[in-house]
Amino acid sequence: MKEYIILMPLGIQLLGLLLVVLNDKYIRKEQKQTMTVIIGLISILLAQNVVDNILGTTVSIPYLRTVVSIVGYSVRPIVIVMFCKLVRPNGRNTVAWTLVILNALIYLSALFSPFVFSISAGNHFRRGSIFSYTAYFVCFALLAHLVYCTISEYKSRKSFIWIAFVNAAIIIISSILELYAYFDYPVGYLTISVVSCSLFYYIWLHLEFVREHERALMAEQRIKIMMSQIQPHFVSNTLTTIQSLCMLNPQKASEITGKFGAYIRNNIASLDEEQLIPIKKELEHTKIYTDIEMLRFPEISVEYEIDEEDFSVPALTVQPLVENAIRHGVREIENGRIKVKTKKADSSYILTISDNGVGFDTDKLVAQDGEHIGINNVRERVKTMCGGTMNIESQIGQGTTVTITMPPSH
Repeated sequence: MKEYIILMPLGIQLLGLLLVVLNDKYIRKEQKQTMTVIIGLISILLAQNVVDNILGTTVSIPYLRTVVSIVGYSVRPIVIVMFCKLVRPNGRNTVAWTLVILNALIYLSALFSPFVFSISAGNHFRRGSIFSYTAYFVCFALLAHLVYCTISEYKSRKSFIWIAFVNAAIIIISSILELYAYFDYPVGYLTISVVSCSLFYYIWLHLEFVREHERALMAEQRIKIMMSQIQPHFVSNTLTTIQSLCMLNPQKASEITGKFGAYIRNNIASLDEEQLIPIKKELEHTKIYTDIEMLRFPEISVEYEIDEEDFSVPALTVQPLVENAIRHGVREIENGRIKVKTKKADSSYILTISDNGVGFDTDKLVAQDGEHIGINNVRERVKTMCGGTMNIESQIGQGTTVTITMPPSH
């Protein structure tokens, strides 16, 4: 009975996989169902292998052994088709299912004919013709289809395509070993390989859906950032200013209207911006914003000391910090000054936004009323999108300095 010890780790893997799949909140409902079906099919294969081993070595019931063998040859291709469904949930796989049905019909003929295979009265397995290898040919064709499905579905995300090739290679090697290499255990090479492949596919699925979840969170964050920057009071005040200028200075009104339109477009464009943008572009957007604000607060000055422009930052990095400095810092004092500086220090790029405003308590940066939320959004995006850091120094009554350090690759 010691040869049956191999069933223990395989059973534990399948049971553990089933429990994890059923409790995984990242996987879609239909693909969770597909994984559950795969686990069920592999469990049938394990049982089939064990019963076939018993019928081949201990108990001699040729007809029953024939039925059990047919089950094994029929179920294996179905597992691969389910892998295809896992990769491409919306694919019909019509040709693949046709091959599965033809394969099952061919092996069912063993119930009344030795054409494919037979079990002799002495309980010996005998291949009848080339059609006894049908299951292997069908599996190889389905593996090619699986690779095709993976490439076509994830060609834009090539980081995990290799898993399909590795799994296909594992199953092919296992099939060859099962044909030509003796294995003194009740479970065949192919069944063991399919268990491993199901684990690999689950890990791949989980990572893919975690990625999708992160992308969705990033998209949601970008929407929140944009909405936090297009404040209702800013829009209302700007429109009121433009309305006043239409009577007093139409040319200036036209100029500010163009800048306000550019400001709105840039904020909306940031929703689709998943890559870093040149610091020069971000500074241009910041200048558009400050030009509009300076109409209402001419006593505030914004200075730019740009010594380095050969690096990139996440969209809406500088502008929210300058806006925060105006709204919560220099607006409350006379002769408010904001300075935006860039420089290169060693191999890093340094971006600094400083002001001589009222300052604030950095320990209360995450405020319940949303104050300074722009700073926290910028900090998170600088960290996650480019591995940069952001440091804030602020003293009540003296001002605030925000320093962003970007690694050399950016």
